Amino acid sequence: MSDEFASLLPPEEDALQPLRQRLAALAQAGIYLGTSSWKYPGWLGYLYTQSRYEFRSRFSETRFQQHCLTEYAQTFQAVGVDATYYHFPTEKSLRELAAHVPADFRFSFKVTDEITAKRFPPLPRHAERGGLPNPNFLNADLCVREFLRPLEVIREHVGLVMFEFSRFHAPDFARGRDFVDALDRFLGELPAGWRYGVEVRNRNLLHPEFFGRLAERGVAYLFNQWSDGIALDSQLDLPGCWTTGFSGARLLTRPGTDYEERERQLQPFDQLREPFPEARTAAVRLIREATQRGVPLFAHFGNKFEGCSPLSIAAVVAELDQTDGLPEN
Repeated sequence: MSDEFASLLPPEEDALQPLRQRLAALAQAGIYLGTSSWKYPGWLGYLYTQSRYEFRSRFSETRFQQHCLTEYAQTFQAVGVDATYYHFPTEKSLRELAAHVPADFRFSFKVTDEITAKRFPPLPRHAERGGLPNPNFLNADLCVREFLRPLEVIREHVGLVMFEFSRFHAPDFARGRDFVDALDRFLGELPAGWRYGVEVRNRNLLHPEFFGRLAERGVAYLFNQWSDGIALDSQLDLPGCWTTGFSGARLLTRPGTDYEERERQLQPFDQLREPFPEARTAAVRLIREATQRGVPLFAHFGNKFEGCSPLSIAAVVAELDQTDGLPEN
């Protein structure tokens, strides 16, 4: 780790206290900063204490996977749950998550791609369905039954319910408006009372009609920093992008990078290998604007953003404290 960032999350547990206090103060002000997932051994020595996961004087991967969320929640008040994108959650698994965190902790769940994939990507997990149209795309009944209903058991812990739509191609929708119409019908069939957020990867969708439909439904546009998307700072300039009384963001990858290649390059996600100061400054702007609007914000950072998402968050908090006076404990 470079000297510049070595002090942001040092291994001594008491040295984390200033960051904990700032994150807690931000959460009290409605700004929830967290990572996307949390089970990374590369964070040992920064966020996690290795001795907590040792069995017979050796590091236990099983113990770590089962219990690291408890230690994560001692520093962060929120986390994004990517696992629910790959399979529907169960009440049992959700209760187990909630058992590891305090009452004020918030999870943001990615809705399963059984709902959000227009066509199944050709990946091994989809087997013979790869490349085929998804008959359950935007199936509101299935979403309620298999996703929202299980979430009821930990409703008080749910920050966002996030719909991530991968890039659509010409065979998927002839016009962007066709997707917007289909999404609008789907959102209209979902029950009220949840914080829904929508993330899209097609630049042509980011226009006033799209934002207006989300606003009518009380659904947040999820700001994002993604390989092929427009910069976060540019998204914040789009008219109507703040669509409702809460918001969300996912800072995942740098422009022009390949997701799988970043995975290989940046593992074990133990340091900031490629700092991205422009996007950090945009994240500070996002936090400021949410605070000024009085809008709760759930912002999640991925390891592929700079190489280590806890360190990215620490860097953003440090820059935030240099540029404004948001609440402190």
